[in-house]
This record gives sequence, C-alpha cells and structure tokens, in this order.
Amino acid sequence: MLPGVGVFGTGEIANVLVPLLREKGFEVRAIWGRTLKEAKETATTQNVQFHTNVIDDVLLRKDVDLVFIVCQPFLHAEISVKALGIGKHVVCDKPAGLHQQDALKMVRASQYYPTLISLVNHPLRFLPAFTHMRRCLQDELIGSIGDVVLMDVRVQMGTLFPEKYNWMCDAQMGGGALNLVGSVVDLVSFLLQQQAIRVHGVLRSYTKTTPAINGIRQITAPDFCNFQMELTTGTLVTVALHSHTVPAKAFSQEVLIYGSKGHLVVRGGDLFVLKEGQPKEEAVYVDVQDLHFATNNSLLPRPYIKGLCKMVGALKEAFGSKESSWVKAPVSTAATFEDGLYVQAVVEAIRKSNESRQWQRVQLSTDAPLNHDQIIRYARMSTM
Repeated sequence: MLPGVGVFGTGEIANVLVPLLREKGFEVRAIWGRTLKEAKETATTQNVQFHTNVIDDVLLRKDVDLVFIVCQPFLHAEISVKALGIGKHVVCDKPAGLHQQDALKMVRASQYYPTLISLVNHPLRFLPAFTHMRRCLQDELIGSIGDVVLMDVRVQMGTLFPEKYNWMCDAQMGGGALNLVGSVVDLVSFLLQQQAIRVHGVLRSYTKTTPAINGIRQITAPDFCNFQMELTTGTLVTVALHSHTVPAKAFSQEVLIYGSKGHLVVRGGDLFVLKEGQPKEEAVYVDVQDLHFATNNSLLPRPYIKGLCKMVGALKEAFGSKESSWVKAPVSTAATFEDGLYVQAVVEAIRKSNESRQWQRVQLSTDAPLNHDQIIRYARMSTM
C-alpha cells in the first residue's frame, strides 16, 4: 500500500508532479496553495478532491503520509520541520530554504526522525545519463576520480521569469538562476564524490522588468550565473548558466568531465566517452525513453522531468516493501537534507564572491544543533 500524498505548491512542478505520482500508483489526497484561488485552480485541473491554503489542513490529514514541498523556498523549512515532527515523510524541492539557517533546521529535524524519509528533489541524480556517468567514473573508465582535472558544465535555457510577477523574480525570495545552480552544485558532488572548498562567481540580472502588459515590476533575481569551484582534490569545475535562449522552451545542457585517460560528456540525456587513442566519441547511453503523459506545455526542461519521474519510481520501490513501511536502498542515491545544507553553503559563497569580486571559501554553518524540544517549539511557532 503506497502512502497518500499531499502536494504543497501550485506551479509548474506541481502540475508535472501530480500526473507522475498517479502514473506510479500514488494517490494525491490534497493540494495546498498560497491562496485559496490558486489551490482550487490546481486541484480542479489535476482532479484532486481536497484543496486548501492552510498548511495544517494538509499535514493533519490521516490519509496523507508523504508530502512533496514544491512551493516558494521561504516556506520549505517551516513545512519540512512541521511535517517530520508529526510523522510525515518529506520530499522537498530545491533549494533547502532561503539560507543555511533554514537548511540547518531541516537537517536537525531529519536527524531526530531517522525512520522518516527526508529528501531534497535534485532530479538530475536520477537521470539515467548521469547514473551511467557516475558508474563509469567509479569503474575508472577515464582514470580514477582523483585524477579528474576539470569539469565543465554549460546550461542554456529560455527565460526563468513568468509574464506575471511572482517570487521567481525576487532574489531575496530565492528566485532566478541561483535556484537552478543548486542542482548543478549537487550534481558535481554526486558524480565526483567531492565537495567545493572555495568558489568564484559572477551573477547578473539582464532582464530588468516584467512585461508591461501585466504591469511593470522590477526584477532583482539573476538570470545569468557563471562560477568556478575548486574541489578538495584540486579539481576545477566551471559552470555557465544563462536563460536568454529563444524560444522560451529551448533547453541545452552539456556536462563534460576530463580524466587522465579521456573524457565523459553528457549532452541532453545522452552519454558519450572518448578514451585515449580513440579517433571519436562512442555512445555509452542514448536516451530513447518517451514520457507517457502530457508535458508538452510545461516549461520545465525535459531532463529535469525525466529525473523527477525516475525519483518518483524509486519512491514507489522504497514504499513497496512487504517487510517494513519503507526501505532505503531504492532512494539511497537521492539528495538528503545534509546535501541541501552543503548546496546552500556553496550558493551563499557564490553570492559573497559576486559582491566582493574575489574567491570565497565555502563555510558550512556551525550553529549549535537544535534539541528535540526546540524542533517541536519551532514547528508549533510556524502555525501561529
């Protein structure tokens, strides 16, 4: 018996997630939105019986045991901590809150409730091309991971900003390119099993305002991000991300890893290798999977949708065990709240580097851990 699901959010991800969950056999019991109007529209479109704009109305439902949090980032920590505190499994979309303090609260809550699932949605971990790339690195197809000298990531996509102003347009609310950078930072640590020690970044907001048709509003969130990371073994990672591609649905992604015996590269959803002495690249994995539900109208990049589909499938396997309520193995490669905290530390260092125009060290928060009573108190305060 798969758990009933409550979905927090009414945006693009929620509209893709609900059909995915149903395809895998999950029952979506409730939809939450910031306003009752938004919640009703999404519930009607997705044929979900219950909708609300009150967080507790979803969390306290007895038929909801798993929550997906795909709403505005400033609510991620509040909902995650409350949900874990009352015994719900949690999958939270990136980022893990607005800053390290939010992520730390989520980490502490997950540590106090280790029997519950607590994951961050970084779907690229589940994209087959990257799971195969990781396996190739572990098998030392291009040399040992310690011999990797350079990793180059390039992402080009259409505009990040909707025609009507919302949180994605506001840097303080977690909007813009940095919201996507987290997935790239997480992907690097997933593939190379290393963390960044210092970064240098440049952020720019080239789109200044929303279209006049919906009222001109200032956009402060960056739509261009270029940064470098130095990893623990000295490996250098370069990342270039911009959202000025036309048309809006256009998406291009290339991840290239240079080793001592050749290179691996993922283009879109396909994986290629070039070994020493070979005249040209060979295909290791070619993505031929077609999604069985309508996503043509979604602005989400297809690699992200496919990764999300695989993650939902892994969750189905995790909850499908007859021996216990869930098993860890199917979701063992998913990003944890600890991974989310590390990503937040890197993103904060990138912001500081952009302001100082200098290299910045990555510093994880050293705040004292919350005890059980503090977690419960925080969860109760969140409802006030």
